Amino acid sequence: MSKIEQSWYKPFSLITLLLLPLSAIFGCISLLRRYCYKFGIFKSFISKTPVIVVGNISVGGNGKTPFVLWLHDHLIAQGLSVGLISRGYGGQATHYPLLVTAQTTTREAGDEPVLLFNRLQCPLVVGPNRQHNIEKLNANFKLDVIISDDGMQHYKMARSIECCIVDSERKFGNGLLMPAGPLRETVSRLKSVDVVIENGSEDEFSYRLQPSVIKRVADNTDIASPLKAAHAVSAIGNPGRFEASLQAQGIKLLSTHHFRDHYAYSADDFAQFGDDCVLMTEKDAVKCRDFAKPNWYYLPVDAQPTAAVINTLNLLLKEKGIHHGL
Repeated sequence: MSKIEQSWYKPFSLITLLLLPLSAIFGCISLLRRYCYKFGIFKSFISKTPVIVVGNISVGGNGKTPFVLWLHDHLIAQGLSVGLISRGYGGQATHYPLLVTAQTTTREAGDEPVLLFNRLQCPLVVGPNRQHNIEKLNANFKLDVIISDDGMQHYKMARSIECCIVDSERKFGNGLLMPAGPLRETVSRLKSVDVVIENGSEDEFSYRLQPSVIKRVADNTDIASPLKAAHAVSAIGNPGRFEASLQAQGIKLLSTHHFRDHYAYSADDFAQFGDDCVLMTEKDAVKCRDFAKPNWYYLPVDAQPTAAVINTLNLLLKEKGIHHGL
C-alpha cells in the first residue's frame, strides 16, 4: 500500500491537504458526469436483459467477489439463467469482449474473472466496454439477468438493481474523494442505491465471510490434515482481514507478505520460502497454479448474508420484474 493509500485511513496529514484541490476537481467532474446521464444529456445503454450491479463507492478490497458468488447462486436457486460481466482489471487479452472459458488465463482476463468462472462455470464476458460485454452475452446466451461485477460508476450502462458493498472495518476512510481519500463518489450517493450491504459486520444489512475448507493450489483438492503454520501471502485490498481469519483458525503465521492488488505473481516471488508451507487467498491461487508447490494452499471464503439482505433482494427482483423466461 502506497503512502497516499495509507493516508486515506489515518487522521488528516500533509499529504491529504496537498491532494485536496485535486479531489475537488475530481468531485466536480464526477458529479457533472453523473447528472449528464441522469438528465439525458448523455445516453445510457439499456440492455434487453436486466442488469444487477454489485459495486462500491470506494477503491480497494471491499469483499465484493464473495457476494457476487453468493448472488449468482441465489439467482440460480430462484430458477433464473444468469450471466456475468467484468472489467477484467489486469487482463491483457488480444481482443475484447472476451468470453471466459476453462482455458482462459489470468493474464488474459484478470484474476477475479478467472476465480468467478472456476467457481461458477457460468457465461462470463470481460472487457473494458461493458456495453460490448453485455451484447456478447446476449448474442450467445438466453439469460434472465446479468450481474455486473463492479461498474457502479459506469453510468453509460443502465441497471435495474444496484448493490453497494461497504467494508465494515475501513468504511469510507477519511471520507474524502480520490486522490485525497478512497472515495469514487461521495457518501451521499448511497441514498440512491437499492441496497447497501456491509461486509463483516453484525448490522441488519450485512454478510459474514465464512472460511471454507483449505485447498491445495496446484489441484484444488482439500487439505488432508489441519494446517498448523504457514507463510501468508496476499495481493488483495485488505490483507488484514485474510490474516485474521487464518489466525482465528489457529494457524501460526510464520510471516506475512503483501503485494499490490491484482499483482501478477511469478515463481521468483516465492523463492524466499524454500520448501515451507504457503497459504494465500483464492484470488491469489488462480495466478499461482502453474508453478505452485505441493504444500501451497489457499482459503476459499463464502458470503453469508442476513435474512434482511435476502428478503430485500427478493423483493427487488419482484418489483423489477426479473423472472425466468424474460
